Parts: sequence; C-alpha cells; structure tokens
Amino acid sequence: MTALDLDFVRSQFPAFSEPSLQQQAFFENAGGSFTCQAVVDRLTRFYTQRKVQPYASYTASRLGGEEMDEARMRLSAAMGVDADELSFGPSTTQNTYVLSQAFRKWLSPGDAIIVTNQDHEANSGPWRRLADEGVDVREWKIDADTGMLDPNRLSELLDERVRLVCFPHCSNVIAQVNPVTEITALAHAAGAFVCVDGVSYAPHGLPNVGDMGPDIYLFSSYKTYGPHQGIMVIRRALGELLPNQGHYFNAGSLYKRFTPAGPDHAQIAACAGIIDYFEALADHHGMQGTATERCSQVHDLMRAHESALLQPLLDFVASKNSVRMLGSRVASERAPTVALDLGKSPVEAAKSLAERGIMADGNDFYAVRPLQASGIDPEQGVLRLSFVHYTSQAEVDKLMTVLEDIL
Repeated sequence: MTALDLDFVRSQFPAFSEPSLQQQAFFENAGGSFTCQAVVDRLTRFYTQRKVQPYASYTASRLGGEEMDEARMRLSAAMGVDADELSFGPSTTQNTYVLSQAFRKWLSPGDAIIVTNQDHEANSGPWRRLADEGVDVREWKIDADTGMLDPNRLSELLDERVRLVCFPHCSNVIAQVNPVTEITALAHAAGAFVCVDGVSYAPHGLPNVGDMGPDIYLFSSYKTYGPHQGIMVIRRALGELLPNQGHYFNAGSLYKRFTPAGPDHAQIAACAGIIDYFEALADHHGMQGTATERCSQVHDLMRAHESALLQPLLDFVASKNSVRMLGSRVASERAPTVALDLGKSPVEAAKSLAERGIMADGNDFYAVRPLQASGIDPEQGVLRLSFVHYTSQAEVDKLMTVLEDIL
C-alpha cells in the first residue's frame, strides 16, 4: 500500500496554517475534527452565493438545491448505498431520537430490542426509553475487565421476539472496533434489524455500509472533517416499513421520511466537500475504481497510518503502572482513541497537557454506562487522547514526552 502523504493531507486543512494553533497538537478529535478546506470553501460559497430557498427555477436557488443533492448522492455512493437511503439531520443524537419514535409506533408490547453498555448515550438512551412503552429492552454487556463485546453473549439474547439490535461500530472510550458484518449476520439470522452507531469510527475512514449490511448506520459530519450535521443511512426495506416521521406529503421520499425538521441547506451542501477531500486523497495517491472502491482505499490508507502511530502510544501507556488504559493493547483492533483512568479527576492532567501544547480533555464524554461497567466513577471521568489520519509522528512523540512528565 502507498504510504499516506502527510504533507499533502495537512495542506488540505486550514487549521495547520492557522497562527493561533501553531505549536499545538490536537488530541481531541473524538470530540470533533478539524474541517477540511473543501468544506470551508463550499460553505462560504453557499452563504455568499446560494443563501436562498433551494430548488426553485432561478439560478441561485437551482444551484443551491443541486449542491444539496450532490452531497447526498456522493456520500451515499462512497458508502455503497442508494442516494435516497442517506439523509441529514441536526445531529446523530437527534437522528437516533427520531428513529426511536418511529420504532415506538412500529413495535408492539412484548417485542424486544437489544442495546449495549458500550455505547455513547446517543445510541443507548433513546432506545432504552422504549421500555416505558412495554418494549423488552435487553442489555448486551461488555466484559468489565476488557470493555469488549462478545458476539457469543449476543447470541444468548437473541430470540424470535427481538426486532432490533443496536451497537457501536466502536466506542468513544473503549475504542474496540466491533465486527459489524458478523454481528449484523447474527441479528439478521434471528429476524432482527440492526442499528450501528458509527460516530466514533467514521472519522477513521467511511465504511462500505452496503457490504457490511446493517439496516441503519449513523455518524456525524463534524467528526468527519465537515460541518455540524448528523448523517444517517437507513436501508430501503426498513425505511419504508417504519412509519413516516416527516411531513405527510413527503412520505413517498425515503430520505425525507425521518427528517421532521427543516434541513440546514448550507451545511448539507457543504458536506459534499468531505467527498471532495477524499477524492483528492484518492487522486493524489493514484487510486483507481468506482467511488465506493476509492473510498474504501482511502479508508485503508487512513487506518494503516493511524495504526502505525497508535501502537507505540499503546505500548507506552501500557508500561505505566499509574494508569489504566481502556480497551485493547493492539492497534489494529481499535480506533486511535485512548481513554486513561488516572484514579482521580483528569482535569488537572488535561490542564497540564494544554500548558505543554497538547489539546485534550478529561470527563465522562457521555459514555457514562461504559465507564460504570468498567468500574470507573463517571463523575471522575477519564483522560481521553484521540487522533486521526492528519496526526503526525512528531505529535505523537510530543504527546508521549509530555505524558512521561505528568503521569
């Protein structure tokens, strides 16, 4: 595989030439990534040239609507699904809540759903509330020592009453990359639909949702180098089965069925810039094939670079008796998000990092359930260090040098 050209990558992000951010290394990417130049350019153009109601016949309106459609069509093509199977919402949390309301109307008392305690609350809380409607909510529990989800334990929970299985592609603190294809096959074999929270995985390369097979895949564009939007893939068979949550006259449009609020026109249009960036990476690295194939190659390139940087950091942290690291010690099994239990509040450690040019944070990160299941008081929280493909070896080295001093 061609090695990632990091100089080219960083040239695509305004943050790396911003004077106020010089000499600082960004390790809070799990909370939101830097925005690529292509997105900034599209957002600026929309606000300056297209900021009108879209889809009318006059030029500014027509072009605005075309750019919104372009974002949906190109993102869906990259992820191996049909264009109308992808929709936008104000956030992944909001998208999940809308979905849970659709399931609330569709499910019957006594039906069952499965959730995990590895999830960020966005893909757990809305589903758990269905218990108030008589739905049997079953919890697929992590191993308290490793934080991992065991597919064998899922099999024990599955039966003919289960209608939906919800789990993360990877946790925002445990960071285990769960085998989506395998878990989806298990759930489908039992007659259940599958909802995957991809918020913490998608920044490390957009997945081929069509190949993996889940019925719902959710992620956030502001963590994938774009504006603040939630992006949802819902496959046709399920999307047309669930009751419409949008305006009644939009019920025949799959991508509008789960968008009850007016969309943010400018931010949707700007999301096409995410694919502009991925296409630029593919072109620069000589990748060939369809949009889906090129996106998959970019995914692999990102993951290879991140794993090479992550393994030394995992080895370094594992050697420190003063901290407990959540999740696997093998880079290929996880995302480059490293949560550390310091045995005390991480706030002072985060401040010390900031004083040394490391941007990171410490709290519960809305991962209250996985922290509790791992024996960590959420009020104490963890120090979280997260990076993506634009992170350099020098920045990881700097992080380890600073950690050596403060741990």
